[in-house]
Amino acid sequence: MNGKRVLVTGGAGFIGSNLANHLAAANDVVAIDDLYLGTPENLDSSVEFHDVSVLDDDLPTEDVDVVFHLAALSSYTMHEENPTKGARVNIEGFVNTVEQARDDGCETVVYASTSSIYGSRTEPSPENMPVEARTGYEASKLARERYAEYFHHHYDMQLAGLRFFSVYQGFGGAEAHKGEFANTVAQFADKIASGERPELFGDGSQTRDFTHVDDIVRGIELAADNRLQGIYNLGTGESYSFNTMVEMINDVLGTDVEPEYIENPLDAYVHDTMADYEKIHEATGWEPEISFEEGVERVCKPYLD
Repeated sequence: MNGKRVLVTGGAGFIGSNLANHLAAANDVVAIDDLYLGTPENLDSSVEFHDVSVLDDDLPTEDVDVVFHLAALSSYTMHEENPTKGARVNIEGFVNTVEQARDDGCETVVYASTSSIYGSRTEPSPENMPVEARTGYEASKLARERYAEYFHHHYDMQLAGLRFFSVYQGFGGAEAHKGEFANTVAQFADKIASGERPELFGDGSQTRDFTHVDDIVRGIELAADNRLQGIYNLGTGESYSFNTMVEMINDVLGTDVEPEYIENPLDAYVHDTMADYEKIHEATGWEPEISFEEGVERVCKPYLD
């Protein structure tokens, strides 16, 4: 993408700031965030930042070519703390942003959905398999997908919904401000580097398709460049257990910190995830470039410097 004016919602957050900073090298980038879980410190000075909510009436959508909608209460636990707020931000905020952008002439939107709607699967999950909402968070992301269909069919807009799989970067990147809501890779690496035992639910056999944020950013940009329509997975097609992840972190850090196994406190919990990314590969050529081994090394590097 080059020479465009783009709007990134949730732009001071983890994924949003990585995307905004990346695009700002060759584009005019506007980032908005209400700072509920973001911080302007994540953003380069070349990004135009507005401290506003996606629920506000006068968003900076003038002359915007593409909207990247990443703003959300971005986890099950965060959403359940206030389900009404979660629905307002995740659903109403999406509709409000897209509607204002449409009124100002924007026809291309890329937005964040979630892979958790696939439930627990040890096999790759394709986009056309049945999905369901077991939590308010998942319901809000499915609602986005339905509203995106509405905007496409009713207004002929192009809206690509991306189902992310376990995005990580580490506290040395833009995850530190998320604290307990950061990806487990970031949290566990920070604890192990400090000599603390990370807490694993159950026996640690649960698996995730850990996807580095740099690969996610490339996929988001390609979805916009190709004006994709519909739903696409962004994940590596490989999964690692939490036990294996802890072993890998220990190996890189040169530590030997044993995890602490605790009872799972969550009522709704996805035990296993794995992406089938063939659809976006066929549409754009995207494929993951950062292996989990390399990703863990990147997460751990700041603790070794």
